[in-house]
Amino acid sequence: MDKIKKPKLKQVKSNIVESLELPRDIMYGAVIITAMGRNQVLIENYKGIIEYTQEKIRLQTKNCQVTVQGKRLVIEYYTNEEMKITGFIQGILYDS
Repeated sequence: MDKIKKPKLKQVKSNIVESLELPRDIMYGAVIITAMGRNQVLIENYKGIIEYTQEKIRLQTKNCQVTVQGKRLVIEYYTNEEMKITGFIQGILYDS
């Protein structure tokens, strides 16, 4: 019975989001990544920190893992909703 309800609930939510023209990223909890040059990244809607070194910061999001790679990486600040990473950003990877 739960299997039947879940697709219907997802469809209802999708219909509401589309009909009200709500931002999909906010409604579905998608990760939002804003790169500002090669030295700053702002990440919103993450769930937790998996790995933190000067070369790699790996985060868990609702739907995937996100890895920021670079040199001299530092988490400048973080809250429950967002995080600012600074350093020399070489790449951003998404893993399912």
